[in-house]
Amino acid sequence: MRVLVTGGAGFIASHVSEGFLAAGHEVAVLDNLSTGYRHNVPKDATFFEVDIRDAAAVDKVISAFRPDVIDHHAAQMDVRKSLLDPVFDAECNIVGSINVITSAMKHNVKKIVYISTGGAVYGEPKYLPVNEQHSVNPECAYGISKHTVEHYLELYRILSDLRYTVLRYPNVFGPRQQPHSEAGVIAIFAGVFLEGKVPTIFGDGEQLRDYVYVSDCVRANLLAAETGDGEILNIGSGFGTSVNTLFKELAELADFKGEPIYAPRRTGEIQAVYLDSTRAANILMWKPEVKLADGLRKTWDWCVATKEKDFAVA
Repeated sequence: MRVLVTGGAGFIASHVSEGFLAAGHEVAVLDNLSTGYRHNVPKDATFFEVDIRDAAAVDKVISAFRPDVIDHHAAQMDVRKSLLDPVFDAECNIVGSINVITSAMKHNVKKIVYISTGGAVYGEPKYLPVNEQHSVNPECAYGISKHTVEHYLELYRILSDLRYTVLRYPNVFGPRQQPHSEAGVIAIFAGVFLEGKVPTIFGDGEQLRDYVYVSDCVRANLLAAETGDGEILNIGSGFGTSVNTLFKELAELADFKGEPIYAPRRTGEIQAVYLDSTRAANILMWKPEVKLADGLRKTWDWCVATKEKDFAVA
């Protein structure tokens, strides 16, 4: 199978690219390197340096590579940036995705796996854990733009029999994660500890999020490439972990004895959200396998191993 991974120079999608290669598939990566890094691209993958906002360039790549599946991770994924510049957010996440989808249809791509967000589309939940039947009430432009693309996928399924599966991610963590957003709190804490500084926690630290190790998300993508057509699926652990808990566990790993600095809560931040992934278990036969403590240890060990390098671009 030929798989095109958009955003494949980034944190999660570079691992996904490796996963498809390890499974014996031919992989190409499309990325503009605005937040990803060339050295994250697997050496056995074909690389196209392209911005998904450039419709002609996207079409040229898809025409040349002729993928069977497009695994679409490329996005503007910073919640705060989406609030400051919603036009840029929409250009990347909505217009860019439409470019990918329409070109895929033109060149008879068999399926699109689209990466959405479970942390931002639901807004402040009415109940926990959140399942896919929960109302969608995003409280940031990022959540709006990511959810909008889900509607386009369903529209083209109705009009043109487009095959797709949507994966709504939790807070994914692991090696290569960059501290660009609130979802990168683990990477932020690790980087601060390695610099010998004191982490800052925004709000009271009791915000609850669903943290899933990156290898578990890789498995979800490989499964979704071959099953779950027309489905929107939460990928999550079903449990919420507070920022304070993350701080304590990472502080223990780092042998940090101090206390964090607390700062005012940030605009657009949801107090608690974690995901019910029962549908993913039933349809994809997927469940998270890596426990939070084990994932934190793996992540911390990677951070320590790359300390001699420039941590910000490792």
